[in-house]
Parts: sequence; structure tokens; C-alpha cells
Amino acid sequence: MSYSTAASGHSSLTGAAPLSLCAREPRVPADRLVAEMVPPPRFDSVRFDTYVPDPNQPSQPEAVTVLSDFAAGLGGSHAARKGQGPGQAKKRWFARKPQAPTGPRGVYLDGGYGVGKTHLLASLWHATPAAPELKAFGTFVELTNLVGALGFQQTVQTLSGHRLLCIDEFELDDPGDTVLVSSLLSRLVDAGVALAATSNTLPGKLGEGRFAAADFLREIQGLAAQFRPLRIDGEDYRHRGLPEAPPPYTDEQVTKAAYATEGASLDDFPGLLDHLATVHPSRYGALTDGLRAVCLTDVSPVPDQSTALRLVVLADRLYDREVPVLASGLPFDRLFGEEMLNGGYRKKYFRAISRLTALARDAKGLVTQ
Repeated sequence: MSYSTAASGHSSLTGAAPLSLCAREPRVPADRLVAEMVPPPRFDSVRFDTYVPDPNQPSQPEAVTVLSDFAAGLGGSHAARKGQGPGQAKKRWFARKPQAPTGPRGVYLDGGYGVGKTHLLASLWHATPAAPELKAFGTFVELTNLVGALGFQQTVQTLSGHRLLCIDEFELDDPGDTVLVSSLLSRLVDAGVALAATSNTLPGKLGEGRFAAADFLREIQGLAAQFRPLRIDGEDYRHRGLPEAPPPYTDEQVTKAAYATEGASLDDFPGLLDHLATVHPSRYGALTDGLRAVCLTDVSPVPDQSTALRLVVLADRLYDREVPVLASGLPFDRLFGEEMLNGGYRKKYFRAISRLTALARDAKGLVTQ
């Protein structure tokens, strides 16, 4: 097989130079933000019966049972209450009324990173008996971006006809956004929307091994009574019984793999970090559109917390989309310094390390020995 020479001076197996994340400046219209409020590609096919509980953690199979019952209890109740004016109610007075849902209208999945909370949250979305357009799934950041794009009142109108809203990674570290989303959720609960959420820990809260339900319930204040906390214990499944992540490759190996892989990107890691500062995190999903692999050279420690938090969002979007990451330089478990790993955002950083490590395993096949 012959090689052709690309502009950078490296050989190409695919006939074209790799893509570059740093060359992308995505623009995301508001209607796309709404349409994409579904489980990400990684969780398209997950269901409760594909969740593999840790046999040493009884809370995990119990969570499957509770969430299955919760989903079944959402069938029909919302639609029966909405859209009926006085005249409609009069015509249907003699019909059997659907039983009103009892208990909390929300569930909060309380567990550490890697215990499968997003898998369970997506399974709940899939199991809820409603058309896809009547269910919404997104991260806290995606929800706040939706409010920013549509405005508060329009967001309420857009989501109030839904049967279920799932919020992954509810952020408790920004008081303003927490109040905004809590107000939104209060309006949605009043409209009959059921809620499900996972969350991150408040800055300075260094509880070990799990996110704090008490923090979540306190911060959402008046909504606390609407949520049933569901504790899920366990270790990070991404490393349960799996081999260690492959060590970083050389710049030459990464570059060669980028040129040999159709749809791969190739960027210098410090340059990518600089570029992320120019793109709003709401667009990081669009930044990765069409990518089949991300190749990074010269991975080095993240210099500051703002940069680190942007990298966390990018790691989440890559993980959601199952985009393998091939890298040279430092291993991913050395991205964040001790001060960061001992600070208030520590669980975000550990989640990013966990997810990037899983994606590094996925990228192992891109390298030809």
C-alpha cells in the first residue's frame, strides 16, 4: 500500500489529512438543542435488562426494580391530566379516571462515578411508556443551555407537555444555575412532568465514594419532597475486572494512526485546551460531530481549574458518543494535579479520568504494531 504526502509532511493511508478540532467553530441552533434531548449514542440500546449489577452490591439490582416500577407508574397519567378544558372534563365525567400517581414524582440516583447511574437513567427513559417526543434526557449543562437559547417561559412551554425529564449530572456548584433550574423544575412538576436526576457534589464537599443526596435535596429546596433518593453503591464498573488502560503512545504512533483512520482528528493537546476556551461548552457535542477517533499529541497536566472543567465537558461528550481517544504524552490519570483532585470538583475530575481511560482502551486497535 502506497502512502501519499499530506500538507503536514506526514504520510497518509486514507488520502486525506486528519480533521482538527481546533479548526472547528460549531454553531448550534436552538431547535437542535431540543431535538437532541435524548439519551446519547452510547446509551441508545441500554435497557434495565442490560445493566449488569455488581453481585456484591445489593443496592444495584434493587435500583433496577425501583426504577422499573417508577417507569411503569408513569404510563398514561400525565396525558390524562393535560389538554382537557372544562368542556372536555364534563363530557368524560362518567369515564373511569386514571389513578393519580402516588408518592414522589421524581427519583434521584445517588452514587459514585462509574456505578452505572447514566445507564439506569437512560434505561428509565427508554422504559417509560411514552413517545420519544414526550420524554427528554439531557445533562444539567444542556438544560441550562436550552433555557439560554429559548428563554425561561418558552422552555417551560416546550417541556411541560412531556411525561418525563431526565437530568444527568445535576450541577450543584453554581448557585445561580441551581436556582434557575429548580424554578424550571417546579413549573414542570406543577404541569405533571415526572423527574429523574443524578448530580455532582458541591464544591468543598469531600464525601467519599458517592454523591451526596443531602446536598442535592437541600439545594433544590422546595422540590425536595418530589424526589425519592435511591442509593446505588459500588465501584467504577469501567475498571471492574478490566485490564489497565494502555500506556500513552509516541507522537509518531498517534500521528500515523490519525492519518490511517478515516474520520479521525489530530490535535496538539495544549492547542486543543486553548481552543476549548473559545467554544461554549454547549457546543462541545457539535464539535465532535462525525468524528470516529480523537488523536492527541503531547498530553500534559491541565494548567488551571477553568481549563480542567472545560476538558471534563469534552470528555463527557466524547464518552457519550463512543469516540475513542488515542494519545501521546502523560497518561490520563496524571491530567489533574493533586490540588484539583483534592478540591471541590474532585469527582468531576475522577469521572473524566475514568471515561478517558475507557476511551483509551477503545482506541488501542487503531495502533498497528
